[in-house]
Parts: sequence; structure tokens; C-alpha cells
Amino acid sequence: MAAFHEKGYNGTTVDDIIALSGTSKGSFYYYFNTKDELLNTLSVILDDFYEELESRMNPDLNSFVKLLNVNYEAHKMIEENISIDLIASLYSTQLVSQGQRNLLDQNRTYYKFITRIITEGQMRGQIRNDMSAIEITKYFTMCERALVSDWCLSRGEFSLSEYSHKCMPVMLEHFKA
Repeated sequence: MAAFHEKGYNGTTVDDIIALSGTSKGSFYYYFNTKDELLNTLSVILDDFYEELESRMNPDLNSFVKLLNVNYEAHKMIEENISIDLIASLYSTQLVSQGQRNLLDQNRTYYKFITRIITEGQMRGQIRNDMSAIEITKYFTMCERALVSDWCLSRGEFSLSEYSHKCMPVMLEHFKA
């Protein structure tokens, strides 16, 4: 990922990745068919972050507030640790991918985490329950992607976390019980 940060996604070659990792071309191609497949491992890094975030979250917190906190913390982490170029490249490869689209994989830790919070909120009467948790999760994740996309398109001219902190409550208000 250091090569992507330094040279940008499009400027980084497989040979750059191999040189930085100290591995061989054969080893690289054993695990990845393309540079895009390596980029898709970014969703694994994000899922690791969500696992860590869930472990430190106050279980008694209002579920609607939990969703807003997850959004803010994730966007803060992205803003501070992952280059805009890398995120934009990840999104663009997902748009043209013929294979698996990792960002939309409902089996990811991310989707399960968000669905658990929404289900909990529905049971507590904090999130409306006339829609399924899956439907609300799809909306929530779409809103998160929209905010990140806007940030990428604006080339980081504003703080992603502060933008999310301002916009997400408005975007989710419809789902409050």
C-alpha cells in the first residue's frame, strides 16, 4: 500500500509492489491475478477496523447514535490513513470489475456489524421497524459510499469525517423511531 500512497494507484506497477514487498513475481501472482485484486484487500483492512471499533463500542449506547459514531469513526480513519487516490481507485475498480465486488459483499464484517446495530435498534425501539434491517443497512451503506465518493471527487477539499458528521444525521433521520 506504500507504493500506492507514494506513486498513486495508476502509477504503481506490479514490479513496484514486488520490489517493495521483497517477494517474487511468482509469489505475487500466486496470491493475486492483478493489481486490482491486491487493491481489493483494502476491504479486509477496513473490516479489521470495524471489528476493532465494535469491540470498543459502548453496548448501552443508543443504536441510532452508534450508527452515526461508526460512520464518523470509519470516515475519520479513512481520511487519516488511506489516500484519496487509493480509495478512488478502489471504487473505480469495483465499477468495472467483472469478478467479485468486495465492497458490496454482504458477508463482509462491515455489513454484518451495521445490520446488528440496526436490528438491535429496532428491538430497542430506536430505529423504525417497518422496514427490514437489511433494507436499512443497504441505505446506510449507500449513504456512506456517497459521502466518500463526494470526498474523492472533491479531491479532499474538506474533512470527510466532519462532512459525514454534518450530513449523515440528516440522511438517516428517516430511519429514527
